[in-house]
Amino acid sequence: MQLIDGKSLAQQTQAQVAKEVELLKQTRNIVPGLAVILIGDDPASHAYVKMKAKACEKVGFYAITHSMPETISQEEIIATIEMINDNPRIDGILVQLPLPSHIDTDKIIEVIDPKKDVDGFHPYNVGRLVTKLDCFVPCTPLGVMKMFEKYEIDLQGKDVCIVGASNIVGKPMASLLLNADATVTVTHIHTKDLAAHTRSADIVIVGVGKPNLITKEMVKEGAVVIDIGINRLDDGKLVGDVDFDSVQEQCSFITPVPGGAGPMTIAMLLENTLKAAKSREIL
Repeated sequence: MQLIDGKSLAQQTQAQVAKEVELLKQTRNIVPGLAVILIGDDPASHAYVKMKAKACEKVGFYAITHSMPETISQEEIIATIEMINDNPRIDGILVQLPLPSHIDTDKIIEVIDPKKDVDGFHPYNVGRLVTKLDCFVPCTPLGVMKMFEKYEIDLQGKDVCIVGASNIVGKPMASLLLNADATVTVTHIHTKDLAAHTRSADIVIVGVGKPNLITKEMVKEGAVVIDIGINRLDDGKLVGDVDFDSVQEQCSFITPVPGGAGPMTIAMLLENTLKAAKSREIL
């Protein structure tokens, strides 16, 4: 079994981004800019935003966070996004999810300028991903693809089982894998026999937020296991959706939690924002 070290790969990616940011400053006088919209007091959301802001600072981005109260109206959020859309210093807009229940998340995402949609959630970018056109790809699935590339895990013709069909991870992950000529099965909460699907897969990718969902008996020998889930247990320990201790004995490659897909998600956000900055129109 080989551990897929997402933390180390993310650090390499950040170092490369920092070099390119410096070059962009010198050649075009552009400092990549990222605006984050953070609504409410959810501790996890605040922690994620803090990590993203720290990463931006490390690579030399200009970053700003618009913190808003839980009671903010949808109209006020939309007005803020439209203001950021028009700001030439901002290349990327990130709305930290989940949003409060009174906010229409789909509507908010659609307001973002697709050219600044560094999360890759806008229908414009979703459509281009499905049709294998250049676009912004959601950061977590993109990070998984970079890990496959780094560890030379061949995807062509492989049977891949994705556990979880979210718009953020499962569906874009499926599109990327199909584009790479893998055979993809997407499972979800209504799937009849989950283990039957995971046991027959060469690669299992899981991201549903349920600790120890995937056990050794659900994984065939030599499979590649990518754990995107992140859960905090009552004792404060962070774990994924895979029973790591038992599954690691069964597989050829596995991602740890923490230190696997998580760091790569932030690294891909930096790459996407840099990509947006490079395409900035010269004023």
